[in-house]
Amino acid sequence: MKIPALLAMLATTLVLANPAQATPDADAAQKLAKDSGCMKCHGIDKSKKGPSFQKTSAKYKGKTAEGEGKLRDLITKTTKVKLDDGSEEEHGAVKSKDDAQIKNLVSWILAQ
Repeated sequence: MKIPALLAMLATTLVLANPAQATPDADAAQKLAKDSGCMKCHGIDKSKKGPSFQKTSAKYKGKTAEGEGKLRDLITKTTKVKLDDGSEEEHGAVKSKDDAQIKNLVSWILAQ
């Protein structure tokens, strides 16, 4: 097999295997967000105590893997966050260790 054909086959395999291309399961993502307490502080299109998911999406969308990684860290690790009013509080972690569920939630947030 010639190198250009091999490279074309490899590129096709990578594109088809990339789960980031898949449409997120909105119902599953919203259920995980609700079960994890995210909806207490975040609305989809309206800010509450924390920014809306639309604002979060605008902040991280288009930053490819770097943005996805930062958002993933934010939702999976317990960290201190600064709120709009200047106060700080501990940001809870999503209540799942399932990689597929977490990827779906990240994709759904970025799709807002």
